[in-house]
Amino acid sequence: MSSQQQVVFDLGAAGLRVRLPASADLLTMGVAAPVADPSAAIEAALAQPIGTPALDRIVRDKLAADPAVTAVVVISDNTRPVPYRGPSGILWPVVRTMLAEGLPPERITVLVATGTHRPVTEGELAEMLDPRVLAAGVRVVNHDCRDEGSLHYVGTTPRGTRIAINHLYLRAGIRVLTGLVESHFMAGASGGRKAVVPGLMGEQGTYVFHGAEILSSPDARDLLLDGNPCHEESLAGARLAPPDLIVNVTLDRQFNLTGVFAGELDQAHRVAFDHLKSYAGIQLHEPYDVVLTHAGRVGINHYQAAKGALAGAAAVRPGGWLVLAANHSDVDPVGSARYRTTLHLLRMLGPEGYERLLAAREWQFVPDQWQPQMWAKALRRVPAAQLYYCALGLAERDYDVIPGRNAWGLSGPASPCAGGESAGADRRNLEDLARVTAAAVDQALREARASGISQPRLACLLDGPYGIPLVGGE
Repeated sequence: MSSQQQVVFDLGAAGLRVRLPASADLLTMGVAAPVADPSAAIEAALAQPIGTPALDRIVRDKLAADPAVTAVVVISDNTRPVPYRGPSGILWPVVRTMLAEGLPPERITVLVATGTHRPVTEGELAEMLDPRVLAAGVRVVNHDCRDEGSLHYVGTTPRGTRIAINHLYLRAGIRVLTGLVESHFMAGASGGRKAVVPGLMGEQGTYVFHGAEILSSPDARDLLLDGNPCHEESLAGARLAPPDLIVNVTLDRQFNLTGVFAGELDQAHRVAFDHLKSYAGIQLHEPYDVVLTHAGRVGINHYQAAKGALAGAAAVRPGGWLVLAANHSDVDPVGSARYRTTLHLLRMLGPEGYERLLAAREWQFVPDQWQPQMWAKALRRVPAAQLYYCALGLAERDYDVIPGRNAWGLSGPASPCAGGESAGADRRNLEDLARVTAAAVDQALREARASGISQPRLACLLDGPYGIPLVGGE
């Protein structure tokens, strides 16, 4: 037996241990020094923000001008690993500062920027948030992009997007955005402006922001802001209803805090982005024949797993093979009904046919069509027959709409279910997934050899969607 090595993927609930040939190149993002004292770093960022007064000064001045002023603190939903609790938690310091300046808890709202995602449940909120926030009596509300009564029009961007924003945010005299700055496969990076647009906007606005024209741009991609139409549209929309302060963080591959950036909407976000880019990019001299990657913690369903697929495809030579592992723990392991429908169209039509359909004059925009369009970008590089999908949580029928190949036919049970009634069941499922993933890699290598490649080059992206391959110094 040829020598092997073992890699561990962080899929959220537990680590996935996969055996690979010893010849596989293990690719990982650069090293960023963790913040030595997260609490002190958060306090320092709030006291000395970039381009704005300190948070306590903002609250004090707003209260002096209007003793009845209200505040809103915008947070991400559970698809983002933002530290909202624990030693690196950024939410309680913000709320505590407001309370310390005399703002009553009943006038503070924590607003979940769900965008077009489903609401975060009470149980999920309890797991996400610092318990002191809830104990203080602060209200937590999910944004609803489809509730027209909760939205107010604030203006139109130069590109023509009509921006309607959540009324709780607009009515607040004090507005604070929080979030994580990580690579984003459409907007270049998350955080900053995205907490408002698309986080708090109406669904209609996404028709331009997530439209086929913007996303067809090659500059709508990971780790690029300048010239990225998705980023530019998001920033233009957010500037129509700007916050008083943003509080953004960066993390390393172990999700340790590497930086806290507070301040003005664009300035603080830019500083955070520059810090992220210094270590999140993975420089490659040339792409690989076969790449193994994973969907990370964000890959709670197939919709979110597109981020891992795009990052992985960037490391694959055109016409190569991609193996993607994921743990779909969400209540909707594929995604919304509209996502399923448009994803099925992608599977039937192929990437070129699907993109032609979206560009057709007769096509009526369908929310969630954008994510299959991003999958189409990956499939232009990796043919569907050479994309092996290895996931927990999917039913057999789900593979009828998912592009690519169901790897469960290679090894193990045909259609495992995520979770179980005991920890043992969870471990068995992970063991099954590890076996299937390794089998998919072996099959991809066999197919590469059968195609005429005597020694296929194999790489493993240890960071999944968080480390971004940059080929040839891109």
